[in-house]
Amino acid sequence: MTGINETYYQQLTRCPVVALGGYAAKHGLPGKLYACLLFDGPTGTGKDALATAMIRLATQRGELKEGQPIVETGCGAFAAALAIAAGRSGHPLTLVVPPALEPERERFLQGLGARLRPCYERPSGQEGMDILARRMAEEQSAYYMNYLASEDNPEYHRRITGPAILKATEGGNLIDAIVAGVGSGGTVTGVGEYVKAWTNHIRIAAVEPYECQAIGGGFLAPHGIANIGFGFVPENYNPYVVDLVTAVTTGEAVQAAREVLLTDGIPAGASAGATLYAARTLLESGKSKSALCIFQSRQVYA
Repeated sequence: MTGINETYYQQLTRCPVVALGGYAAKHGLPGKLYACLLFDGPTGTGKDALATAMIRLATQRGELKEGQPIVETGCGAFAAALAIAAGRSGHPLTLVVPPALEPERERFLQGLGARLRPCYERPSGQEGMDILARRMAEEQSAYYMNYLASEDNPEYHRRITGPAILKATEGGNLIDAIVAGVGSGGTVTGVGEYVKAWTNHIRIAAVEPYECQAIGGGFLAPHGIANIGFGFVPENYNPYVVDLVTAVTTGEAVQAAREVLLTDGIPAGASAGATLYAARTLLESGKSKSALCIFQSRQVYA
């Protein structure tokens, strides 16, 4: 595809699986603990590979034409990753963002080449931004990426992440549980559907912030774990492949991320720390003997 060479794409879609022996030893865990590292990209999150793949998939179907503008909602990690991927592939990008976006974030996204459109639609929040994005896409003959609901999101994880995990764990024989955080729902759905189709012994655990339990049906409040816990159940979330929903506090997630840096040399972000802490509880409770947690964010220490 124009602007995104195959070497770059292969780099983004690497899904190395590593053993977390140091963290497991520190906490005396009665089992094996692994992590799948999905943060090898410019934003330090798994969204880099996802954004690139979603552009490729839409182009292959003929829905996204060369040079066609793209519209998306949001201002988080996926928005930043999409700005980079869209710029590399020659697609002008407009992001529909909340009206009270922080000036620093605004400058950051504009610096990546995105045009920002504040949303004052009613209803407010994600629903209003979705309405505006759809209208803009129609008026401007643009392509609405809509990663919160697009089938291309879980499809990427069915094609890449799920197969990579099973290959690295000897067809899944080395693990009995996979733990993934829920933001857009694409990872847990795509990986869960692929793994469930090829194995019958691996349980899928979904992780969300304790402070914001949309999946588990609890209360909704602000939290400090970026890239998961959006405050609603995303359309891409498939509850039928999820065996267990676990809530992790912001403090637990941050502490786990700090510990795994010291025990195993992995610069995990808070969302990765959340899946790590959830996997730890599975091992400690006897619900798993060998768990793999998906790390979708890294922390920069400098």
